[in-house]
Amino acid sequence: MIRVTELTKRYGSFLAVDRISFEVARGQIVGFLGPNGAGKTTTIRVLTGFHPATSGQCELAGHDVGKDSLAVRRHLGYLPQEVPIYPDMRVLEYLRYRAALKGVAAKERTLAVSRAMDKAGISDVGRKLCGAVSHGYRQRVGLADALVANPPILILDEPTSGLDPNQRRRIKQVVRDLANEHTVLFSSHILGEVQEVSSRILIIHRGTLCADGSPDSLVAQGQMRTLRLSVLGTPAVVAAALVGVPGLDLTCLVAQSNGLTSAAFSLPRDVEPTAQLAQCLARAALPVHELRIELPTLEEYFHTITEGRDRAAEVAAAAAVTASAAEVLP
Repeated sequence: MIRVTELTKRYGSFLAVDRISFEVARGQIVGFLGPNGAGKTTTIRVLTGFHPATSGQCELAGHDVGKDSLAVRRHLGYLPQEVPIYPDMRVLEYLRYRAALKGVAAKERTLAVSRAMDKAGISDVGRKLCGAVSHGYRQRVGLADALVANPPILILDEPTSGLDPNQRRRIKQVVRDLANEHTVLFSSHILGEVQEVSSRILIIHRGTLCADGSPDSLVAQGQMRTLRLSVLGTPAVVAAALVGVPGLDLTCLVAQSNGLTSAAFSLPRDVEPTAQLAQCLARAALPVHELRIELPTLEEYFHTITEGRDRAAEVAAAAAVTASAAEVLP
């Protein structure tokens, strides 16, 4: 339903998006993540026809955004981060007006508006002026606007921005339900929210696509995991039993007041000592109360491939400069 091929967008000499490519299949809910200034909003604006691409191609529902934007818009519902609605119109009037602009037949508008308002959870404010509703309801009016023509594709830019916890819960459920009829691409800064509702996540950083996969598969790619251990015995006895097990820093063992020794070991992704560790503890007849491996959270993974990657590049560059300076010294 959405196909992006080698998309590049420049603003003068500034490269905002650098040759990104991805596809979103029918019925998928795809979260689009990235730090501020990463290129998320620029990509969305190109997809929705607000800005032309510098190069590359974008297709929605089989139509080229650059060559057939009207056909694209007939298949697209768009919720921008700041919803532009007319404050002096009543919510019901505004949505009927928007339905007419989007080509919904006159005899179908009442049902289309009612359905969109019900999905967005705003049926109780239909008679209120758009300018008199709260920011949360304003966001939901924008969602109803995106839904009113029942398009197959929805692009939502920060759909829960400014909502209270109850409203966010409602919108998350709406987004989940939309997958039955729509393909959804949405951006958000709330990583836990994206993880809850998305079947797939795209992460963009400095204009390039640096991750693409399901939430579980992405966090499983994290460089470090945590092995949590709790054993009945003193740290000295447990350490003696575990000597030789790869990947364990035995100085992490800590005595607890209940006679247990616990530890949280950081493990590289390619180290898997669980089976050997369990065998060693069994041979030493040490009762195990806890033995489990924790994967990194999506937030930790996001940090690693964005700010963490930048920091690693800075350290490598500084090391290269130091090495170069050392070479020229007598």
